[in-house]
Amino acid sequence: MKDSVGIVKKNYFEIKEEVSLESGKKLGPITLAYETYGKLDNGNKNAILVFHALSGDAHAAGYHSKNDKNPGWWEAAIGPNKAFDTNKYFVICVNVIGGCKGSTGPSSINPKTGKPYATDFPIITIKDMVNVQKKLIDHLGIKRLLAVTGGSMGGMQVLQWAVSFPEATKLIIPIATATHQSAQNIAFHEAGRRAIIADPNWSKGNYYGKKQPSLGLAVARMIGHITYLSDYSMREKFGRRLQNKDKPDFSFDTEFQVESYLQYQGDKFVERFDANSYLYITKAIDYFDLTEGGTKKLEDIFASIKSKFLIISFSSDWLYPTAESKKIVQALQKSGHDVVFFEIASNYGHDAFLLENETQTSLIKSFLKNNYEEIKNG
Repeated sequence: MKDSVGIVKKNYFEIKEEVSLESGKKLGPITLAYETYGKLDNGNKNAILVFHALSGDAHAAGYHSKNDKNPGWWEAAIGPNKAFDTNKYFVICVNVIGGCKGSTGPSSINPKTGKPYATDFPIITIKDMVNVQKKLIDHLGIKRLLAVTGGSMGGMQVLQWAVSFPEATKLIIPIATATHQSAQNIAFHEAGRRAIIADPNWSKGNYYGKKQPSLGLAVARMIGHITYLSDYSMREKFGRRLQNKDKPDFSFDTEFQVESYLQYQGDKFVERFDANSYLYITKAIDYFDLTEGGTKKLEDIFASIKSKFLIISFSSDWLYPTAESKKIVQALQKSGHDVVFFEIASNYGHDAFLLENETQTSLIKSFLKNNYEEIKNG
């Protein structure tokens, strides 16, 4: 556990009142699961809110026990002397509503029926996720965050936070993301959702206490996982190599290493994720569009934001390519914002933001340090 935050615990925040959602429906009461790393400084000025991606949760760093072999999903970036240095900063990560790792979602008990919500759970959006997380930040007594950050869907939450709460943070760090979900990415999500819905065990979402739609969820994860990698990384890692054999059997059995790898990823995902949560969260991502269908200009949307930006993309990311980040940069520049942009050369595709990367660490550490010093001395 060297250079780790060590043993951490999950906390819970209860919102007792109903919260209005973007769909017009209401949800409540709501439980939010969250974790924190590091300590708040005397003026509550060193807090950083980290937003997780589609398959993530509140467990961003550290371990839940001495025997825990799996650290948090952003262990490479959060901890002593890392990009988000917990010797200096107080880092918060919250499981989104709609999730299945402690926050209220479709697997939670509906207080009106005493049974799991299942598909009675209301459709949620990225804006809904962010609005609820703001209530936790207020509860923690933090008037203005030092920074908000996250990659992929986490980056979408970052951008939404900046727009919804323009004075609530000093620094904005969106990574490997976009201002809206593309048609191609919606298509990948829809293929995954259809795999779940077509599973006979899905039972219109009412599978709790019964057989899970494991096959459908595994296939959905396989489809999604392909988009997180790059052609180069898959070629280098697997090529056309066969799995435990020297020549093909000319059958429909698993023969290539890449087939075995995807099946493994699908099976592991089923062990830790809820199929209905996958449906709801992918739908929330697909609805995300800061320009509201192109009816608003990005530079106008960003005009009221009072923060500095560090925007990071990765050269081999084809899910949210660099061109999407450049659109954000150009809009921010048009609206007169202080913005730093960097495309990091990487062969690891979209997942690059989750991996240990010297350049990413250096960029984030410098950006945070310079601005935190300014706040402390100001």
